[in-house]
Amino acid sequence: MVTTKEPLLRFTEALVRLSHLVQQVFDEVAREHDLTPQQAQLLCLLIDGPVGMTDLSRSLHLEKSSLTGLVDRAGKRGLVARARDSKDRRACRIVLTPEGERLGALAHEAMSERLEALAGKLPQEHRHLLTSAIGGILAEHTAQTGRAWTAPES
Repeated sequence: MVTTKEPLLRFTEALVRLSHLVQQVFDEVAREHDLTPQQAQLLCLLIDGPVGMTDLSRSLHLEKSSLTGLVDRAGKRGLVARARDSKDRRACRIVLTPEGERLGALAHEAMSERLEALAGKLPQEHRHLLTSAIGGILAEHTAQTGRAWTAPES
């Protein structure tokens, strides 16, 4: 009897495929909640509280004009609102509306559940190892660029 094993993925190929899978899950969750993927990302970033436009622009990797359009469209849907920044009257912070909070929480929970399910059969030590390896990659990115790969400050 001949058995064939699937060839092992190279490191970069594995990371790229994983990235695509995570994005696919994110896109599906967004669609199921009648959101664009960008709107879902925006709502998830705002779950912990209001965020300034500069921080959102960095976190979402969007130019100011693109972010303004995204916030405008989400605002028209009643998902977010602009609030004056108490520290800088020229600036505003983006806040979730009650409907934005509801949809953001649903999308965030669905994403978490699906990603946990994908890794559900991995032994705990493999999950810890993978988490540690990803943390190391993110730390190296920060060391090389000086920019931490984190959610924006609330």
